[in-house]
Amino acid sequence: MARPALVLVVLAGWALPARAAEPAIPSELTDYVNAPDKSFAWKLADKTEADAGTVYTLDLVSQTWHDVKWDHKLQVFVPKGAKPQATMVMWNQGGNPSFQSALVGMELAKAVKSPLAFLFGVPKQPLYGGKTEDALIAETFVKYLETKDGTWPLLFPMAKSVVRAMDAVQAFAREEWKFEVKDFVVTGASKRGWTSWLAAATGDRRVKAIAPLVIDTLNIPVQMDNQVKAFGRPSEMVKDYTNRGLIPIPKTDAAARLWQIIDPWTYRDRLTLPKLIVNGANDPYWPLDALNTYWDGLKGEKYLLYVPNAGHNLCERDKDGRAEQLPARTIATVAAFCRSQVFGTPMPKLAHEYADRADEICLRVGYEGTAKGQRLWTAEADSRDFRKARWTEQALTGAEAKREVGFRPPTKGYRASFVETEFEADGQRFNLSTPLRILEAPKK
Repeated sequence: MARPALVLVVLAGWALPARAAEPAIPSELTDYVNAPDKSFAWKLADKTEADAGTVYTLDLVSQTWHDVKWDHKLQVFVPKGAKPQATMVMWNQGGNPSFQSALVGMELAKAVKSPLAFLFGVPKQPLYGGKTEDALIAETFVKYLETKDGTWPLLFPMAKSVVRAMDAVQAFAREEWKFEVKDFVVTGASKRGWTSWLAAATGDRRVKAIAPLVIDTLNIPVQMDNQVKAFGRPSEMVKDYTNRGLIPIPKTDAAARLWQIIDPWTYRDRLTLPKLIVNGANDPYWPLDALNTYWDGLKGEKYLLYVPNAGHNLCERDKDGRAEQLPARTIATVAAFCRSQVFGTPMPKLAHEYADRADEICLRVGYEGTAKGQRLWTAEADSRDFRKARWTEQALTGAEAKREVGFRPPTKGYRASFVETEFEADGQRFNLSTPLRILEAPKK
């Protein structure tokens, strides 16, 4: 049944009530990141030349946080023939340089066709009795609840390490290349994707664009409810937080404030910069349709890639369970997005609209750009838990600039679908996705 139109009549002499003021954006993040820190330092430690290009290694101290000095390796990959550009890609991750990171770094730099920086050691770990990764973040969240000290959440020094790495790269480029790097595309995966969001949320204008990978959890209180609805309980992947009583979120003012100040959703009015979101369609951390609760609320230029048959590492698995060595689909799309930011060329535009019909859902898809094909990806599951589902593809005839695709519910269980468009730019192919929909079999 069509919804009746809402008619608003304003009589002469009447005034509309004033809109409620938007809540102020919390200051704890910017207070910490912008605080002066005399321990910041960097130096060029190594320069290695090879057939593929040159790798510079910098030693960086980003800050001292609660008496702990955060030291990092910062590598700059320069492919053969590439020249410095005003915009540089900054990838942040944990650990230290390795053969695998060198392979990914140089491959991504070659695909972007410009120098690229890799920041390691985000966060500084292990700390506090050997804690690492989520266990360490959870420890700092508990310390915040105990002290109400806004410097404790580990995501804040993680964001500051990216900001200080930008400082170091700019200084390095001036000394080594006599060149001014002006801004950055910040990217990283999982909690380093979270860091990418928060580095932009500081309002630092040098963050030109972001590409957060596999951190499908904006609007955190809603997402925690989504997990229980999809999985029957919070994902086992967030057990470090459930074990510390942080999830489900305690009904206290301090807990509400904690999850607010570290949630990128809180800063969405500040996050109007171009953004590429990449999710694995079988990621065990997040419900499959998590993005649907925040996508429409994101402002500015935005792009999406779902990687079918891929978990948290974004490496796709074939029907026999064999995983690729490198996340090829992700690298291609992230590189295309970064190239567009580095060289100022437009990304293809992909628009979508879902419409409910009597017995199906219609997806209208339109695009601008050079498309090479479109595919419908579909998976089925007994419940809303699609973590182990197998995605299959169906080629859509041609590459029409506008098309409609009908989704019918399954006869039993649940079916999820989305449309992927393959584009070509600068002689390289990459993919963009529509948001997905999950359909339930009709109740009998």
